[in-house]
Amino acid sequence: MSPLVTAGHRLQLNEIPYGPPPSVQEALSAALASANRYPEFLPRRLPRLIAERLGCPPDRIVVGAGATGVIMHIVQEFGTGGAEVVMATPTFDGFPILTSMAGGRPITVPLNDSGCQDLPALAAAVTGRTRLLVACSPHNPTGTLVPAEEFENLLKEVPDTVTVVLDEAYVDFVSGADRIDVFALLDRHPNLLVLRTFSKAYGLAALRVGYALGAPRLITRIARWQLPFGMTALAEVAVRACYEAESEIEARVATLAAHRDRLTTGLRALGLSVPDSYANFSYLTLPGAEADRVATALAGADIHVKSYPTGIRITVGDRAATDAVLATVRSTVQ
Repeated sequence: MSPLVTAGHRLQLNEIPYGPPPSVQEALSAALASANRYPEFLPRRLPRLIAERLGCPPDRIVVGAGATGVIMHIVQEFGTGGAEVVMATPTFDGFPILTSMAGGRPITVPLNDSGCQDLPALAAAVTGRTRLLVACSPHNPTGTLVPAEEFENLLKEVPDTVTVVLDEAYVDFVSGADRIDVFALLDRHPNLLVLRTFSKAYGLAALRVGYALGAPRLITRIARWQLPFGMTALAEVAVRACYEAESEIEARVATLAAHRDRLTTGLRALGLSVPDSYANFSYLTLPGAEADRVATALAGADIHVKSYPTGIRITVGDRAATDAVLATVRSTVQ
């Protein structure tokens, strides 16, 4: 598993540091011979492929240009005309940005004192103008999990007229025992949508492949916003090849988890506060001025990270990237 060759260390976008497995690269290379042909007018084969893998009917799957593309379709359907979209702050930047682009109003709720999403506060922020509520598990940027029982309690509190989005972009880094049983929840709560992506663990960020799971009536409403010819034929080829390379993908996830734990442990050894992360990044919790100082030092070392008012999100890279981060932070805080 050779890391991609880049200038410095790109640790700001939660990309994995490895290119697609060799078998996936071979499948993509072969598919380029048909690059003169248009993909499907609207995607049908890709949702069927994903549904077969997940063991659900294809009418419960809608695909898009990464999870971001699917989010755009969701807010186009539910978040226009000044509709309120309730979300944590900080959260994945796509939610407030795309909500505003669609003409909706982001309603932001601070994290709780533990640095986790405050689910009761999210539910309490719902009003008669709320059309969407968003939660992330693992949470971006802190990497923390939403406990399954607490999430279902949220679903019970939120009116059926509000569509609840569970963003699981990083679920592939979560062990089975810690995952939410989303299919059971989907059966009980038809206002639930679950977002996933192939940009993270599968390493297909450049191909832009994401999807949502949900009740057929919601999926149909979202799918009507799909752009004709909008999903490339390479996306289907890459997803199929990744499914066939499952053991390689799992090995990469395990390697990244080990690097993440080493990064987290190393930062904590410096006396810094880092929550347990279940994703491919660690969140260095620091007050604003201190976070700015550390981020400036990292940038000076050609290490690119993502800063927030409450801290710094550091993507897990290879061993060299972890060494560079720890050395730079150590020289800054000690």
